[in-house]
Amino acid sequence: MSAGSGQAIESVLKEGRSFPPPADFAAQANVTPTHYDEMWRRAKDDPEGFWGEQAENLHWFKKWDTVLQGGFADARWFAGGKLNASYNCLDRHLDSWRKNKAAIVWEGEPGDTRVLRYQDLHREVCKFANVLKSLGVKTGDRVTLYMPMIPELAIAMLACARIGAPHSIIFGGFSADAIADRNNDAQSKLVVTADAGWRRGKQIELKGKVDESLQRSTSVQKVVVVRRTGADVDMKPDRDYWWHELMEGASTDCDAESLDAEHPLYILYTSGSTGKPKGVLHTTGGYLLGTTMTTRWVFDLKDNDTYWCTADIGWVTGHSYIVYGPLSNGATTLMYEGAPNWPDEGRFWQIVEKYGVNIFYTAPTAIRAFIKWGDAWPGKYDLTSLRLLGTVGEPINPEAWMWYHRTIGQERCPIVDTWWQTETGAIMISPLPGVTATKPGSCTKPLPGVVPDIVTESGESLPDNQGGLLVMRQPWPSMLRTLWGDHERFVETYLSKIEGCYFAGDGARRDEDGYYWVMGRVDDVLNVAGHRLSTMELESALVSHPGVAEAAVVGYPHDLKGEGICCFVTLKTGEGGEELKKELIDHVRTQIGAIATPDQIRFAASVPKTRSGKIMRRLLRDIAAGKETIGDTTTLEDYGVLAKLREESEG
Repeated sequence: MSAGSGQAIESVLKEGRSFPPPADFAAQANVTPTHYDEMWRRAKDDPEGFWGEQAENLHWFKKWDTVLQGGFADARWFAGGKLNASYNCLDRHLDSWRKNKAAIVWEGEPGDTRVLRYQDLHREVCKFANVLKSLGVKTGDRVTLYMPMIPELAIAMLACARIGAPHSIIFGGFSADAIADRNNDAQSKLVVTADAGWRRGKQIELKGKVDESLQRSTSVQKVVVVRRTGADVDMKPDRDYWWHELMEGASTDCDAESLDAEHPLYILYTSGSTGKPKGVLHTTGGYLLGTTMTTRWVFDLKDNDTYWCTADIGWVTGHSYIVYGPLSNGATTLMYEGAPNWPDEGRFWQIVEKYGVNIFYTAPTAIRAFIKWGDAWPGKYDLTSLRLLGTVGEPINPEAWMWYHRTIGQERCPIVDTWWQTETGAIMISPLPGVTATKPGSCTKPLPGVVPDIVTESGESLPDNQGGLLVMRQPWPSMLRTLWGDHERFVETYLSKIEGCYFAGDGARRDEDGYYWVMGRVDDVLNVAGHRLSTMELESALVSHPGVAEAAVVGYPHDLKGEGICCFVTLKTGEGGEELKKELIDHVRTQIGAIATPDQIRFAASVPKTRSGKIMRRLLRDIAAGKETIGDTTTLEDYGVLAKLREESEG
């Protein structure tokens, strides 16, 4: 949002469909309407009392003295309390029948599989915690994890948590420069990596990139390497060690450290539009409480569920909803190493059928890819085990929501459309599947204890159905505490825009039923002839055309209107021409009105995305404006997409 633009964002998306929870689902749900109302009132009237009661769901070595001290800038949750995230995810399940329950069910891209029961996972975590200690890692030291989606990644995370060494996970596709920048910022002492990983049938080099990064990561003293693919790697004596060799002689006894509730659990770097990436810091007690309770509430977890979040653990979704949240609840969490279209576009659905997946949590980007690949792929597999679907990462357009509902959920599975961020740590706004009637495209209502608002730039609350800035009006346990080593930047980035509030960076509106509709990043708002329009709503209008699989809308300088509307469109099949461009422009005018008439339609085989699946509209804005790309591009999944778009633009 440009400086001084205090007006509201105009909401042009109209969506009237609503889907109540299926009666049979609601009858068995963990949270019923009565329970939800009680929680909501309790959280509103006495937030500290509410969170104190919820914290009883964790195991504490020592109970806290106070639930909350301070505000957004200096919050301390459960001060004086002592606990351990690894203990909560593992040890507390070993005194029950869950010790023989599958904790992690893993499938590699080539088809190899492993199952780790809770007692197996506990044993491996204790061994690797002892390995870390033998290599000089102490409580408070930072450990970098740069790994494929293999069980050793979860084992390393939990081992770090066990000894109180904050982990910094770097997604396994980042460059050597990106690794070095993150190592240097965190002053990491040790790196855990693998020889390589599998992606679309190819080996993706990891150890070589670590070696290159260490030429300018002076804090790193040791490297532990998992043998995954058998790729040839250089091993430097007295610095590099094989995981399997170290684990052979490691003891299986390692007590979990009793850590302060505010002890750092992990750092996770998010890309800034300019400058160095931001190291979001999450601490132990509040973060673990947020992920534990939201996993239970939102996904309606049952003891016999097989739960699959398709994210990579390199992103916050994987931290919170593959590892910490599910394991703290004693769930069976599925991990898959590879791509959704290897060896063909049916791989995800084959996995759902093979393991009888009950809960499936994925991104709108993936859903739009499934739509493009066609209904025949999911149609080949038995998806009747599914009982709940989820979506995460960015707003989902209503037509993609409806496809997900019909084709994957077979019109019987509730969909939980979740809004949250790396910075929030856990889900903030989401349907509860046994309680909330869902509306396609809306993340519905805030969870108990979450207090959002829609405001102007001056902080004034906006009425229903007016778009504005999405803020949080009071702290919550799983919130980030700071940016690692840069508290001033933390305050400036999140707390200085709207006085007394956390500003999420997203635009949104709240409808007459109290439902929230996230309209995308405010950086992506268009200012067309004095009208402020949400790119997400324009994209939804385009995707509602039967021929469109995906759309990305950006603004560019326009002599007459100030900002023009440029639409990058990916078709389900075939190539676009002038006739289809005109048809799409007319379609947007019909759906929204003349105010939103696109100035340009550009057909593209694909658009630039981060490795977590978010469209990088900033790069598209540069292309639309004919400018050189600036800022951080380390999260870009495929640089070839950017090059192809530039060629077409120049051509």
